[in-house]
Amino acid sequence: MQPANLFLLTLVLAVLAYGFGYARSRSLAMPLGGIRHLKSLPFYYGARAALWSGIPALIVLGLWAAFQGKVIQLIVIGGLPPELAPQSEGQASLLLSKISNVASGALPAGFVEAPIAEAAERLQALRAQSRMLMSVLVVAVAVLAGFLGWLRIRPRLNARSQVEAILKWLFFACAALAILTTVGIIFSVAFETFRFFGKVPFLEFFFGSQWSPQTALRADQVAAEGAFGMIPLFTGTLLISAIAMVVAVPVGLLSAIYLSEYANRKVRGVVKPLLEMLAGIPTVVYGFFAALTVAPFISDLADSLGIDASSQSALAAGGVMGIMIIPFVSSLSDDVINAVPQSLRDGSLALGATQSETMKKVIFPAALPGIMGGILLAVSRAIGETMIVVMAAGLAANLTANPLETVTTVTVQIVTLLTGDQEFDSAKTLAAFALGAMLFLATLLLNVIALKIVRKYREQYD
Repeated sequence: MQPANLFLLTLVLAVLAYGFGYARSRSLAMPLGGIRHLKSLPFYYGARAALWSGIPALIVLGLWAAFQGKVIQLIVIGGLPPELAPQSEGQASLLLSKISNVASGALPAGFVEAPIAEAAERLQALRAQSRMLMSVLVVAVAVLAGFLGWLRIRPRLNARSQVEAILKWLFFACAALAILTTVGIIFSVAFETFRFFGKVPFLEFFFGSQWSPQTALRADQVAAEGAFGMIPLFTGTLLISAIAMVVAVPVGLLSAIYLSEYANRKVRGVVKPLLEMLAGIPTVVYGFFAALTVAPFISDLADSLGIDASSQSALAAGGVMGIMIIPFVSSLSDDVINAVPQSLRDGSLALGATQSETMKKVIFPAALPGIMGGILLAVSRAIGETMIVVMAAGLAANLTANPLETVTTVTVQIVTLLTGDQEFDSAKTLAAFALGAMLFLATLLLNVIALKIVRKYREQYD
């Protein structure tokens, strides 16, 4: 049985355990005069039986599914004759891929050596045995654990406290899983980044002004040496992000001021949802709009004015990206402005200030920390955007500040480096992880600054 089907079966068994536990608690309460003589409600007895049945079975299922592939691979590789035994991890990976292709039928057995064909048959047999053993073990654990949970139900058993304690640990496990996933991502990126700096000098990456990651994959191949200076990529990223923020911040902020302070309820109820609909448009659609409409328009306009402009430009990508970010800025700013206490408005108006003066001298300064935090979060969003830049700004890593020229960004180059068949030991591929690490640090710094600003000043206006 496949793990997904086994997972559903485990849930069904847990539901059955809940039903039996619920019924047993009520049956035990009947001779005593009703459920008021139970230590907990029948729901908790059923939930306890369900948790006893489901949690151990799911743990066994998860561990088995996580390690069965590696164990089977070791057994298959260990069964090969010495002359076919791999000498490195790379050879082992290629050999396992070949065996798996034969086992799946993608590669006919007659096209490979006899030991490989036998290994493929052994792989299929081990997989079938593993699935059968996993199914039997998981079902057995679910049934036995559920039976024990059902058997230990007593009227004086405090099932509620036990269920709440188990759920508390489950919630903690979910939170820990999210944190550990983030830590794992950081360590994996950091590990590959250190490998990259073992191949490319640290100073070349940080201070180099040329980006051309094409390198020779084989010793006998003629190719460029490769240049890994990140300055053109971060310059392009900052240029496009700056253009996007020039568009998004004024429009988004003024929209928020209008909707929160000047628009009546009917207008706000119509305009605000329409404005926020921009956030629901896929970025690829924005990319189409930038590549097919905005970029040609900018190019034609520049030609009519006698200015040289590329058909793909930072201005087109940044402008459309700014439109995409408008609802992000406007929604955050609107929430912050509305969070300013009404007493500040009333006090200003009572002293004779106009609505405009109240906005400029009272509400806006009070909401400024939150607005700045929202803008910094929007900058993080702009830095991480990829699709619009790919379609409207091109792939050329030019070190320029001219918005009418083609540029590229860090995220676009990461996608380019990891697209297609790659050799993960080459400097070209490892460069993607180094760029990712630098981008992660940049966005993390911006988010930390934004959160610090919001948290530091929020309490002053509560």
